[in-house]
Amino acid sequence: MTDKKKVSTEKRSKKGIFLRLSKYVLGQWPLFTVALALTLASNQLSLLGPRFSGAAIDAIEATGGVDFTSVWHNVTLMIACYAVSAVFAYLLSVVMVNLSQRITYRMRKQLFEKLTSLPVNYFDTHATGDIISHFGYDIDTINSTLSHDLIQVMTSLYTVIGSLLFMWQISKPMMIIFVLTIPVSVLLTRYRSRVVRPLFRKRAKKYGELNGFAEEMLTGSGTISAYGMQEEISSRFNKINGEAMDAFRNAEYQGAMLFPTINLVNNVSLSLVAIMGGILYMLSQNGTFLASSVFFITLGGVAQFVQYSRKFAGPINEFSNIIHEFQSAFSAAERVFTILDEAPEKEDDADAVGLDEVRGDVCLKEVSFGYTEDKTVLKNLSVTAKKGKTVAIVGPTGAGKTTVINLLMRFYDQQKGEITLDGIPSHKIKREDLRLAFTMVLQDTWLFCGTIYDNIVYGREDASPEEVYEAARSARIDSFIESLPDGYDTVLSDDGVNVSKGQKQLITIARAFLSKAPILILDEATSNVDSRTEIQIQTAMNELMKNKTCFVIAHRLSTIQNADTILVVKDGSIIEQGNHNELIKLGGFYSSLYNSQFS
Repeated sequence: MTDKKKVSTEKRSKKGIFLRLSKYVLGQWPLFTVALALTLASNQLSLLGPRFSGAAIDAIEATGGVDFTSVWHNVTLMIACYAVSAVFAYLLSVVMVNLSQRITYRMRKQLFEKLTSLPVNYFDTHATGDIISHFGYDIDTINSTLSHDLIQVMTSLYTVIGSLLFMWQISKPMMIIFVLTIPVSVLLTRYRSRVVRPLFRKRAKKYGELNGFAEEMLTGSGTISAYGMQEEISSRFNKINGEAMDAFRNAEYQGAMLFPTINLVNNVSLSLVAIMGGILYMLSQNGTFLASSVFFITLGGVAQFVQYSRKFAGPINEFSNIIHEFQSAFSAAERVFTILDEAPEKEDDADAVGLDEVRGDVCLKEVSFGYTEDKTVLKNLSVTAKKGKTVAIVGPTGAGKTTVINLLMRFYDQQKGEITLDGIPSHKIKREDLRLAFTMVLQDTWLFCGTIYDNIVYGREDASPEEVYEAARSARIDSFIESLPDGYDTVLSDDGVNVSKGQKQLITIARAFLSKAPILILDEATSNVDSRTEIQIQTAMNELMKNKTCFVIAHRLSTIQNADTILVVKDGSIIEQGNHNELIKLGGFYSSLYNSQFS
């Protein structure tokens, strides 16, 4: 096992997860210190209650007389202890809720920041719904444990230790019962926890799969309805839902088995305590040698011991009941930490340079690339795009057109060959500077929840209102925006679902007009607009593309007839290259594509 794998395994062990969660708790040490103090105070007062109740019972004389002064004094102290203990317990709950919320805030913040640093291929290989479940289900599960179960553990630990000490002071012989029963409880708890943890890990995984499927299907609800696939999708959902239900049921069932088992052991222990205490009390009152030995005990002492044994048994029961919640939290934490431990996007080379001014000369030299080692998508691809020139890439689906864009933006790194910008190898340029040199308008438009103005100005916050309005006019979207009641202040809902696909694309094109980047990437940029609007946009695009190096991916060949160079890509290789007229005269693959669209 390599050192890297060994460290990863240690981090994801139960001990490793516990230590990592502990660091989050200790990171809020002022609140944790207050919580600890309240725990000690609340439980100490609660533990004093039985002492006063025992003293009140002992105030009853053997002759039948009652010392009411002593009784009322001890009863008053007992009530006061329990009342103040309850107040401290309430304050402890408030502190723990605040503590857990701060921890979950920090954890969500770290998780989101980590996701923003991960390479694109992580999101290509993980379902969106599963990733979202980390923010929801997993962190909420951790929060529940920190805010509620952690209190139980802190309280239980102090109560168990305190009860044992008080019981030791009252009657050492009766402690023999706990010497026999405690190991049974501990062994049962350890055994069941080992059985339960993998089940909770599986439960969290199945929940993520369920989330991912639901998110995917809801996104494609229109397509599902159009093809009448509701029953098929419902059947598939029911299958995944059933698997998730089975995983939940198995985890909860196996976790729940521990509580009644431990409860049985504790009830047997409590019964033995009561029997043994009664016997010792009767022997103590008969004037035998026990009356002056370690076996001596009063009626109040028996009552105290019984109460402390109940206090001892109560936390044991609670702990066995919440241990499966801890298993669930550990499984959820493991999933979150798995993402936090993911390798971020590869750092820039130590000698990577920034870009002050970019001319826009782009060159790909014998580039080969595959998303997996066993399948090559691009094979020895060579392309040169000089400043201000337009390179169009066409070809059948799966030919590798979009892959070229991914490599230009360094979303992925090629396995062979070299990509240069202004003569500098792309891996020698800082990623941020490299990507800022490009502006992209993609087929899959992306708008965030905010105003239209904010969406257009995205990526260039220093743009003036006049520049924003001019960008909208250039994209032929200004009339639509101004017709809205709130104009540019109209709020777009989630991903712009309150505007049409064509309008969404026009807004993203307006965003591109606003950019000052010298290189432009258009990936099916007019695919969601009608033919009339496409002609209008193409006129605006020609203006946008002036003095910029442009890479255009298009299926509509009418949009690329003016390109300086057209690359026809098939099976990852360039099979034809030239301008529109040259390729038509060639009578090859491009010509057949063109004629099929305009025959």
